[in-house]
Amino acid sequence: MLTSALEHLVKGIVDHPDEVKVVSASSARGEVLEVHVHPEDLGRVIGRSGRTAKAMRTIVAALADGRRVRVDVVDTDD
Repeated sequence: MLTSALEHLVKGIVDHPDEVKVVSASSARGEVLEVHVHPEDLGRVIGRSGRTAKAMRTIVAALADGRRVRVDVVDTDD
């Protein structure tokens, strides 16, 4: 559920929504959600001073219902 919710949020703010991919992985510290976007959309997802990324992390933490979840925006240079 968290993966699809985060993917929906990110698709709403980028110019290339078809290239948005959210990958869920498990680690010792909890769940990790990696956000992959088109290189041109990276700045849009991070936002000024990281405000957009921080807001997405806040929303995901609220949806996680107490579970430990980390959101990483992955820089993929093609």
